[in-house]
Amino acid sequence: MAKKIVGLIKLQVPAGKANPSPPIGPALGQRGLNIMEFCKAFNAATQKMEPGLPVPVVITAYADKSFTFVMKTPPASVLIRKAAKIEKGSARPHTDKVGRITRAQAEEIARMKMPDLTAADLEAAVRTIAGSARSMGVEVEGL
Repeated sequence: MAKKIVGLIKLQVPAGKANPSPPIGPALGQRGLNIMEFCKAFNAATQKMEPGLPVPVVITAYADKSFTFVMKTPPASVLIRKAAKIEKGSARPHTDKVGRITRAQAEEIARMKMPDLTAADLEAAVRTIAGSARSMGVEVEGL
């Protein structure tokens, strides 16, 4: 028989930097989950990622106080900002351009995000990433 699910917890945690402080501690503590066990497992799973890169994680809490977690790919906006070497997007994206990325960079981001996107193929994923970039005030060369 399958375990009874008592809740889903969605968090964005910096890669390799999970610790019991907020927001992780309170979110897991409310469900009675072992906070340090999650922190150790998450940090081990994100060891090969760039430290500090925000990683969305969905934690499934079970009635017997156990849990499983699924990591997603980092948000497209973070990857675009990193590729364009900017701190933040434009306040007026369609008027003020704050940076630019090449089509090759957009393809690289699309390949990384492919498991989490609903795009049917790489070309559709590139267009999705290009749209996200444009909405941040980042130009995409060659598209």
